[in-house]
Amino acid sequence: MSGSIGKVATRFFEFHNPRKPLPLRVGGKLSRFTLAYEMYGRMNADKSNVILLFHAMTGSQHAAGLNREVPGVNGRWTEELHEGWWDAFIGPGRALDTRKFCVICANYLGGCYGSTGPASINPQTGKPWGPTFPVLRIIDIVESQLRLLDALGVKKLHAVVGGSIGGYLSLLLATRYPKRVKIVVPIGTSATTTIIHRILNFEQITAIESDLNFRGGDYYDGPRPDVGLALARRIAHKTFVSPDTLRERARGVLVSHKPPHGWYEMNHPVESYMLHQGEKFVQRFDANTYLRIVDAWQWFDLVAEAGARDFHELFARCQHQEFLVFSMDSDVSFHPQEQSKLVHLLKDAQVPVMWITVHSEKGHDSFLLEPRLFTPHLAQALNR
Repeated sequence: MSGSIGKVATRFFEFHNPRKPLPLRVGGKLSRFTLAYEMYGRMNADKSNVILLFHAMTGSQHAAGLNREVPGVNGRWTEELHEGWWDAFIGPGRALDTRKFCVICANYLGGCYGSTGPASINPQTGKPWGPTFPVLRIIDIVESQLRLLDALGVKKLHAVVGGSIGGYLSLLLATRYPKRVKIVVPIGTSATTTIIHRILNFEQITAIESDLNFRGGDYYDGPRPDVGLALARRIAHKTFVSPDTLRERARGVLVSHKPPHGWYEMNHPVESYMLHQGEKFVQRFDANTYLRIVDAWQWFDLVAEAGARDFHELFARCQHQEFLVFSMDSDVSFHPQEQSKLVHLLKDAQVPVMWITVHSEKGHDSFLLEPRLFTPHLAQALNR
C-alpha cells in the first residue's frame, strides 16, 4: 500500500575534527559544524540501499512526513514547513519506496533550519556568525554531506536525487566521487549557471543588500531586512511557475489598495499574490543564508569543482552510473534546453542516460507538486 511515513523528527550530525577539518574551496576550514537531517526507511545490512536527496535552494531537511518543530531555528519553522516538501514522493509504495530504500535529506551547510550557517551561533564569539560566516561553494555543501554519510557508514549510495540547484549537488557528487553513487537523478537543473540565472540572482542580491536594515549582514540584534528579502523572493518566484499558473493562483486573491511602501496602489490580484509570497517567505528564511546560497550558485563551476579539465573528462568518469534526467516543458527557471545540453554531454561521454520530459502547466514547481508525472519513471529507475 502507498502511504505517508507519519510523524518524523530532525536529527543532528555534529562534525568536530580539529585534525582533519572540512576545507572550503574559497579558503578557510571548518573544524566544527552541524548538519540537520532526516532519515526515512531503514538501511539494509550493507547500507547499499541509501538514497541521498538534495533539496532546492530554500528547502529544508524535512522532505517527508509531519514535523511540527525543529529546535534552535528561532521561529523560522513556520506551519508552511510542517509537511515534508516531497511527502507525496517518499514512503511505502511511493516513488522513493521506504520499504526498500533508506532516504536521507540534509539541510545545506550555510542553511537556516538547524545546519550551521550565518544565523547560527559562532562558538568563538557567542553571537550569530552573520557576515563573518565563510564563503561557500557548491562543492563545500557536497563535502559536508559526505562527512555525514561517512559517519553513518554509507560507502556507496544507491542513488542521488536533486531538483533545481539540488541537481547541481547531485551532478557534482556523481562526477567528483563516481564510485560513491550508482544512479543519478537530476531534476529540472543544468550543468552550468546560465546568463538568465546570473541576472535574476544579481537582482535578488541587490534587493537584499539595498535594504537599510541589512547593515552589511549584521542585523541579528535589530530589525531584519524583510523588505529586501521579500523582494528577492518575488523576483525568484516568478520563475517557479508558469504565467498561466500564476494567473490561476492569483484568481480570487483579495487586492489591497493600500500602498505597502510608497505611493503605488495595487490594482490586480497577481500583485497581491506576489506581495503575499514575499511576506510569507521572510517569516521562514534568513537573508544571509539566502545570499550565501545564491553566491554559491553564481560561482557554480561543475568542471572545476569536480577537479576535471573539461566536460568530456568529467562525465567519462560516470560510464558505470545510470542517469535519469527530468525536464518540465513549461519550466522557465531551468529551461528544457539546459537539460538537452546536459544529456548530450552525457551521451558524448558514453554515459547511460534516460531523458524524460514532463508535460505540465505548473512550470519549475511541477517536480514538487505532481508526483503522478514523475513517480513511474523514478520507480522504474530506482528499482531496476
